[in-house]
Amino acid sequence: MQAWKQSDNILFNFYDAHDLNNLRADSNEETIKRKLRDRLSHTKVFVLLVGEQTRYLYKFVKWEIEQAINMNRPIICVNLNGKRSIDNDRCPPILRDELALHVSFNAKIIEKALTNWEVLHYEFRNEGKSCDFYFDVEVYKKLGL
Repeated sequence: MQAWKQSDNILFNFYDAHDLNNLRADSNEETIKRKLRDRLSHTKVFVLLVGEQTRYLYKFVKWEIEQAINMNRPIICVNLNGKRSIDNDRCPPILRDELALHVSFNAKIIEKALTNWEVLHYEFRNEGKSCDFYFDVEVYKKLGL
């Protein structure tokens, strides 16, 4: 994603919340969480990269997801294995009954998600919907995927 950010063909921008280079190596957990909470409070959409071990990362990942839910941030889960819907084997269980969009790891579909999910999230939230969403095959086809 860092390479995509440098590309002239990608219209979205993002900030890596884990790029906490202003912290000392001996920073304690509460200091790290305070920095992460501050970054999350200034973001519009929470993007979670879902890989093989993501569901087992409790110390900070689960905590960040909880914060995003509590702050009512739109959540986009990006499956690194290419799956286009929720990956129950890799996605943290905390997201199974939460409003979140699940997409594959591809710049075009992530751009579409970032463009559309924020508004849809709040519409769905107002309608009381709370479950996993994904783009259907036609959306991927229109993007050439």
